[in-house]
Amino acid sequence: MSHEVVRTRGGALAVRCHEAGEIMHPGVGPLAEAAALYVAQSRLGDRLRGAAGGTLVVFDVGLGAASNAVAALAEAERTGGGAGRLDLHSFERDRGALELALCHGAAFGLEGDRGQAARALLATGRHDGERSTWRLQDGDVLEALGRQLPPADIIFWDPFSARANPTLWTVAAFSAARRAAGPRCTLFTYSASTATRVALLLGGWAVGIGDATGDKAQTTAAAVDPGDLARPLPSSWLTRLSRADVPLPPDAPADVVLRVAAAPQFNPGP
Repeated sequence: MSHEVVRTRGGALAVRCHEAGEIMHPGVGPLAEAAALYVAQSRLGDRLRGAAGGTLVVFDVGLGAASNAVAALAEAERTGGGAGRLDLHSFERDRGALELALCHGAAFGLEGDRGQAARALLATGRHDGERSTWRLQDGDVLEALGRQLPPADIIFWDPFSARANPTLWTVAAFSAARRAAGPRCTLFTYSASTATRVALLLGGWAVGIGDATGDKAQTTAAAVDPGDLARPLPSSWLTRLSRADVPLPPDAPADVVLRVAAAPQFNPGP
């Protein structure tokens, strides 16, 4: 079996991928982290209410056991009538984690209607609910981001780490996400590494400090519009780029320090 269910340090059940050698949401557990790091931090409920009469497009990069997707669907249900419709696109190339999580339904929020929705997603690639549409973008993420999709309003960036999945933590990857983003898109990820933040900045995003989760004192938030960041990186953050041992994305250009320092968020206009 490619995946197994394990118990996190906090006692919650989570899925471990043998190929990647990593546990999905290893800190506080999948449901708690999905709700806090992705749904609450993105203000998903408020943005759905602000999209009344329309749709809010969310890209869920790294479907895994569907914890982030389930949290987003639950938030859409809570907003009720009058709010916008959630158009949720989950990107994944390996369905094994979700198939296993469905065998432990309640522990992963996949009981009842949400369990039926996940089974429909696996069977047909789509599920239509009262307040949401959930679609599976199968295969390679970078290829999928280049498909004819509606521009994203929110992106949950939650693939395995750069050690296990290096191509999704590069300048090229975040540039692809930026091309797929709408004008007020925000992106959230669990990584707070300098390499991740540099890749985002070089990919065309404004970058800020995200909320803590589990044993992580910081995560990362990014936005197309710098004004949508609650805590943008300060200019003092640039000093770490002068260190010889600073970690950088593998496709960073030779003049990375100059390019990052020239980012609009560090050079506000009058």
